[in-house]
Amino acid sequence: MRKKSKLKPLLTFLFLFFIFGNKGQSQSKLQTKKLKDITHEYASVNGVKLHYAKAGNGKKLIMFVHGFPEFWYAYKHQLQEFSKSGEYTVIAPDMRGYNLSSKPDSIKEYQVKYMVEDLRQLSEKLGFKKFTLVAHDWGGGIAWWFAITHPDYLNKLVIINAPHPAIFQRELSKNPDQQKASAYMTFFQTNRAEKALSANNYEQLVETVFGPDLKTRNFNDADKQEYLRAWSQPGALTASLNYYRAMALGSGLDNSSYKVNVPTLVIWGEKDKYLITSNLTGLEAYVPDLKIKRVSDGSHWIIHEQPQLVNKYIKKFIK
Repeated sequence: MRKKSKLKPLLTFLFLFFIFGNKGQSQSKLQTKKLKDITHEYASVNGVKLHYAKAGNGKKLIMFVHGFPEFWYAYKHQLQEFSKSGEYTVIAPDMRGYNLSSKPDSIKEYQVKYMVEDLRQLSEKLGFKKFTLVAHDWGGGIAWWFAITHPDYLNKLVIINAPHPAIFQRELSKNPDQQKASAYMTFFQTNRAEKALSANNYEQLVETVFGPDLKTRNFNDADKQEYLRAWSQPGALTASLNYYRAMALGSGLDNSSYKVNVPTLVIWGEKDKYLITSNLTGLEAYVPDLKIKRVSDGSHWIIHEQPQLVNKYIKKFIK
């Protein structure tokens, strides 16, 4: 009687693992390949390792910074659009705590000062001492502080639905409507937040970002899967919530003037249910060189709803 070969079952196992066991990774790569000319790189800065998406190799840098609960993918339209001319190098990092970037354990390492320094060191690591910074939501909050503390690094600043820190403090202390709109932040600071937000395959986050209909925000199911994959990265949800938990520690930066001495464009979707439009009132007192573009039918997620309009405003402002 012939002995059964041990090699055949092993080869069968390896074949099946390659075809089925690697399925999730293959799908992720497939979705990324659809985004033309975007590469993925890492940079060690400020004690963390930041993942970033990159397109183009121009002599000018545009850095796009996301907010909660997103990641570099929020700017897939902008990465492709602004790299086409060959004039710009365009990057969109995963901020610390998000997706593929490092996730420090300590809440204090999510004070604004750390993220500001992450971005400063990242720009220098890429060889740029001057760049244009575009940011939304939490990314916008960090970008305001970057402009306040490092105006010499910026050519232009573009803020999308993110309040200036001095204005936001005013609204939170005096405006009942903004207090009500920001009530979710208190819950995000509790230890119950992770369980609630991850329940039923991140149902609450899906509803927040994608809305009742994926198509209203130019998303499809493949986009949704990319977000679910990012939220499911080990430690990512806790790390992203630590931005809110670190708010009690303050920014850690000098806030004596709050002045932004950088040419600034603010794009604001007026149907934002988290940040009311009175966050624009009095902004010129802190930002002398200011342009504001209000979008009456835009929500907090205007970069997804109307990417062509957002791109148009940015292009006109930075050229």
